[in-house]
Amino acid sequence: MNFRKTLLATTMLLVPFAVAQAQPVSGVYIGAGAGVNWLQDANINATGQLADTLRARGNTVGGDVSFDMGWVGVVSLGYGFGNGLRTEIEGSYRENEVDTISGFRGAGQVRASGTARSYGVMANVLYDFDLGGHVGGMALVPYVGVGAGYIWREFDGVRANVLGGTVNSDGTDGRFAYQAIVGAAMPLTNVAPGLALTAEYRFLGTMEHDVDTSSGGGSFNVARTGTKSENYNHSILIGLRYAFGQTSAAPVVAPAPAPMPAAAPAPARTYLVFFDFDRADLTDRARQIIGDAAQSATSQGVTRIEVAGHADRSGSPQYNQRLSERRAGAVASELERRGIQRSQITVQAFGESRPLVPTADGVREPQNRRVEIVLR
Repeated sequence: MNFRKTLLATTMLLVPFAVAQAQPVSGVYIGAGAGVNWLQDANINATGQLADTLRARGNTVGGDVSFDMGWVGVVSLGYGFGNGLRTEIEGSYRENEVDTISGFRGAGQVRASGTARSYGVMANVLYDFDLGGHVGGMALVPYVGVGAGYIWREFDGVRANVLGGTVNSDGTDGRFAYQAIVGAAMPLTNVAPGLALTAEYRFLGTMEHDVDTSSGGGSFNVARTGTKSENYNHSILIGLRYAFGQTSAAPVVAPAPAPMPAAAPAPARTYLVFFDFDRADLTDRARQIIGDAAQSATSQGVTRIEVAGHADRSGSPQYNQRLSERRAGAVASELERRGIQRSQITVQAFGESRPLVPTADGVREPQNRRVEIVLR
């Protein structure tokens, strides 16, 4: 399978997710996935006495080996910085059955048997895109990543009858590896805070391997030499990711201020709408609170409504500023939907600068993840 075509097809599949609301991971997380693996046809080159024998018979020393579709499994341990950036350590395993070997002059395409395996450890850097939005009511987070590490390739019982003799490859060889990742995550906060379903495409390649090979019979001298082989993998995986320490808080309404003396102007009335960690979407309870505020504004003839967004101190100040803007925007839009004129609404965002409950940097505080609605 051509790598560029595969990457293009996968990117097109992810285009519908591009309007999803980002939810960057903060803190330690674990992940696991499984799926199908296409092992690209590999160019192989004989070395040593096997290569000498082939040359002496006027044959080529290189050919191609093709593989059946196989499977892949991946587990990872990572850390999210709360601003979309993640790093992780990954262990992976891939397995494909050998199909045919071709390229020996006069032999054509030869049926082969055996198993090719790849396994090892990779270090990855990934980035979650904050695109803001939903698809079908579900938040989606596209991401991309790159990785580098060390992969062992194993040929187990790989055998072909060629030119009246046999060629056998049995051995393991480790090499530097690299990979590219394109995926999307769908938070499953209704199941458990911090849980997400993932779908992704991975391309994994390694430097050329040199696997032990033996030959004998027919045109071959009995020899134990080696075979150089490429290793390029295309994988589609479905998995789960769990971020530790994620919490959710139920939105509540703040009590109204104490009545002012009769001679004084009517006091401003404040409503508080609280949000789950790293979320800007409205729950049913939040919509009820906003509906109460809209009803009071209409019945009391309020001419100005102030909407101010806030965030806690988990994550960077820049990210929290954008998050508070999205929260304030979501509340203002719901007020408009409830019949309030946009000209009556003033929208502000303060990020983490005006906490309701003072905390240290990096602390998640449910009372600080809020939007204040003030009726003037």
